[in-house]
Parts: sequence; C-alpha cells; structure tokens
Amino acid sequence: MIKSCVTICVVDDDPSVCKALSRLIKSDGFRVKTYGSTQEFLGDDHTERPDLLVLDVRMPGMNGLDLQNHLAASDHTIPIVFITAYENGRAKTKAMAEGAVAFFKKPFDEKDLLGVIYKALNLNYT
Repeated sequence: MIKSCVTICVVDDDPSVCKALSRLIKSDGFRVKTYGSTQEFLGDDHTERPDLLVLDVRMPGMNGLDLQNHLAASDHTIPIVFITAYENGRAKTKAMAEGAVAFFKKPFDEKDLLGVIYKALNLNYT
C-alpha cells in the first residue's frame, strides 16, 4: 500500500481538531478528508473509499460509537481510531470490543497516533 493512495477520514465536530489532524496526517504523506459530523460523513458518496477513520466519540446527533455500529451493521470494515476529550472507560471498552484499533484521550501524542495509523494500515512507521 502506497501512502499517497491511502485516504484517511477525520470525523470531529471541532473544526480546529479537524484542521490540526488533517495537517498532521497530510504532512506524513496521506490523503485526508474531514467531516464535522457523522451525518456529513455518511452523506458523502465516498468515491475514494476510506482506508481508516479517526473518529471523535462525543458529537451531536449520531456519535462516534453509533457510527462504528452503523458501519459494522452495513458490513463496512474500516479501521477506526477513536479520539475523545472526555475520560470514559465504558466507551473505550465498548469501542475496543467492537473492533477499534485504538482509543486516545485528547490531547494525545501525535507520534502515537501516527504509529497506530501505520500499524492499522500494515505500513512501516519511520
């Protein structure tokens, strides 16, 4: 898999988080699409199928855990890395039990996030 062919979607209702994560992930050579809500993500036609989601847990409307369940019920297997500003052991346990590849509390170390992205995509992290 070539990094420049990988599409990573960031779904977070905080525009500053979307912007910062987009900048970080793009700086490492990946393509990035950002969405301000799960509804916006679901409404996209996804002509470029996402290879990985970086997904906020708490958002208005359908939250990140609901989106994870929706995708699983629709047989869409996309690796998901959850991020949250709120400590919630129950949400972490649920997300990981449902197949999330990682769960980070904001703020998190950028290198840790990139390392998990590489691992989930079976790429070598340099």
